[in-house]
Amino acid sequence: MKRAWLEAFTWEMVIAANAALCQGKGALHRPSSDGHELARQLWERQHPQAMWLDEAVDLCRQCHRLAPFCNYNGNTFAAIARQLILELPLEADRAHLIRSWAGHIVAGTAEEAETEQFRQFSRSLPDAKKRK
Repeated sequence: MKRAWLEAFTWEMVIAANAALCQGKGALHRPSSDGHELARQLWERQHPQAMWLDEAVDLCRQCHRLAPFCNYNGNTFAAIARQLILELPLEADRAHLIRSWAGHIVAGTAEEAETEQFRQFSRSLPDAKKRK
């Protein structure tokens, strides 16, 4: 199902999520000099758009790779991707697995075959409008 998965996650919310992670770990929270502006522009351009779940997770991966913050880029964007899974009507065990899967994709540790399987899972989700 295509939908605006990330619409509620403004760039200000991304910054706040990173700040909270950094504070919790006693790490410096600050924008990076190289990737912050590129990531902000990419996020602001794409986050409100309707997309497949795998595309939303991939946007999180792309922003993680741009390293917009000095610390905890992966944790910040993986947390957002995992949050999206909470919106799916899944049993607890399956939801845990899918959240972990999305986190690995964002972190860049998923194999190509795993990423393709996640894409297939994403494209198989029923459209919310059709379920009503």
